[in-house]
Amino acid sequence: MIFLPELPSTGYRKIGSLCRFLSLGLSVIVLYLALGCGSSESLPTTKLRFWVMGREGELVEELVAIFEKENPGIEVEVQQIPWSAAHEKLLTAYVGRSTPDLAQLGNTWIAEFAALGALEELDSQIATTPGIAPQDYFEGIWRTNVIDGVTWGVPWYVDTRLIFYRKDVLAQAGFDSMPGDWAGWIKAMEAVNRSVGPDRYPIFLPLNEWTQPVIFGLQEGSPLLVDDFTRGAFSAPRFRDAFHFYYDIFERGLAPPVGNNEIANLYQEFAKGLFAMYITGPWNLVEFQRRLPEELLDAWGTAPLPGPGPGRPGVSLAGGSSLVLFKRSGHGDASWRLVEFLSRAENQLRFYELTGDLPAKLDAWTDGGLAEGQRTRAFWVQLHRVVPLPAVPEWELIAARVQEYSEEAIRGVTARDSALTELDREVDRILQKRRWLRKRRVPSSPHVLQER
Repeated sequence: MIFLPELPSTGYRKIGSLCRFLSLGLSVIVLYLALGCGSSESLPTTKLRFWVMGREGELVEELVAIFEKENPGIEVEVQQIPWSAAHEKLLTAYVGRSTPDLAQLGNTWIAEFAALGALEELDSQIATTPGIAPQDYFEGIWRTNVIDGVTWGVPWYVDTRLIFYRKDVLAQAGFDSMPGDWAGWIKAMEAVNRSVGPDRYPIFLPLNEWTQPVIFGLQEGSPLLVDDFTRGAFSAPRFRDAFHFYYDIFERGLAPPVGNNEIANLYQEFAKGLFAMYITGPWNLVEFQRRLPEELLDAWGTAPLPGPGPGRPGVSLAGGSSLVLFKRSGHGDASWRLVEFLSRAENQLRFYELTGDLPAKLDAWTDGGLAEGQRTRAFWVQLHRVVPLPAVPEWELIAARVQEYSEEAIRGVTARDSALTELDREVDRILQKRRWLRKRRVPSSPHVLQER
């Protein structure tokens, strides 16, 4: 038993008040801790699976970490997929009902995955999201994501093809800038040919690439495919005339009839002067800067492609990658929040600094000074002159056939006009199922085609 000394009644009241105060405080602390411990369980975390191709899958992690801090209820798992395996992996995931929540998709693949019914339509999200609208992007790039009036993706980064060239070699041949049309371009190449001497060439056009003949065809206004994308138009006058121009570059001895695999080191040969011009894309901005010797760092530049004639600007391919949402996700709102985050100008510029991938948003170009950059300026101009490829799921197969028949013609295996006739026959075979569906009046939307 404990004996307390006698105290005045006021003393006992003070002790009683203190005890009640301590008891109340302890109760509040216990309640606070209880609520605190339970709060992490009452706020569920959304886990997103984000598939990204190539080196971008590693470098985007920096931006994803910032996104997660802004959105504490969302965790993003980035899966890096090699480009060489990406297409097959995406198709396998679709068949196995294990597609990610969102992914990077090359814009030539948009039509195929829309046709499968794998992608979420994005028009409603775009309509309510400031900063993501067609006018915020290069027109031709945006169009690669729209099929039959439905938007399936948002451009993430862009690429196109234009000319990388030796300014010093061109100047030595008497030209202070790249000509703006085909006739002037041929004159410049002939002048370079005379200037550099034997065993050197004005331009390198790799035979194992389909892009060059297709670009020239687009410049002449060829649709590439006709009859609602059910037949080839490669032997038609517009593409045929463009192919003759392409063929004649080799016929005149202005380009070596070889592929990339027959050039030991492209950058070394460019530095040594084996060729003075090369049609390529923005990924080579970093590579040329890094791989060319120091004495040539100011001797090369970029230029938009010449067009077929005066007043006819040289168009190029609308390329790049887009961000898409998959229908089976179940986390559409959270996925769209990540798309919006990656589409902000400041994040597009940071991604450019990390990867060298050119931003898709126009304000990123102007805010970051890329529109006036020494070598990016040409891409700014060219990206306003790009044309989407036919939005059909079969395009990858068709492009491979373009490369094969073009190479056969250049190497003399097949006569050039016969090669185009054979190419159309092969493309018509590839598109046979599409024609069959059209005859039965199946709606023209590619995603409807596949679902039926």
